[in-house]
Amino acid sequence: MGSHDSRVDAYIAAAAPFAQPILTHLREVVHGGCPVVTETIKWGFPHFEHKGVLCSMAAFKAHCAFGFWHPQMRGQSPAKAGEAMGQFGRITRLTDLPRDAALCDLVRKAAALNEAGVKPVRVRKDAPAGTPAAPDDLAAALAGNAKARVTYDAFSNTHKREYVDWIEGAKRPETRATRLATAIEWMAEGKVKEWRYVRR
Repeated sequence: MGSHDSRVDAYIAAAAPFAQPILTHLREVVHGGCPVVTETIKWGFPHFEHKGVLCSMAAFKAHCAFGFWHPQMRGQSPAKAGEAMGQFGRITRLTDLPRDAALCDLVRKAAALNEAGVKPVRVRKDAPAGTPAAPDDLAAALAGNAKARVTYDAFSNTHKREYVDWIEGAKRPETRATRLATAIEWMAEGKVKEWRYVRR
């Protein structure tokens, strides 16, 4: 059987009134799709784990967000995915979510990928010009740490890309989570990724 974390109860209770039924519903759907899922809090918001990180949800001032962690799940989302963290855009009401059966199927698919140990398929790209887009987990972690966010926003595109590429380059969810936590710690201290090599 899966497990519930009292910290997730507290997170939902502390969320804005509009967000509470959305978060409660997402929690129920995730447990319905993967009955053995376990809950935890990472980077200040709820995560669901089964053989690695499965998905996460978060509440903001005016919307909620929900998304799967495995890169191969990113194509399973609506067209409005780019509106906010996660793959379902800005969720402000229950009707913004897919039908329960469809969402439950996505949870099962994500769990199956983790159970099978499917490695993320990464495509090599030429380094793009301009500001790199922060991946969903980095954006959420920055939103939960004001000091790190100020540092990241002040970075040049090069320094932003160093962190983004480092996090995206992780081959395992556990490695990615460790890199993300380290990145937030370093940025909260005002450090660039290669801070050890900066001349003092």
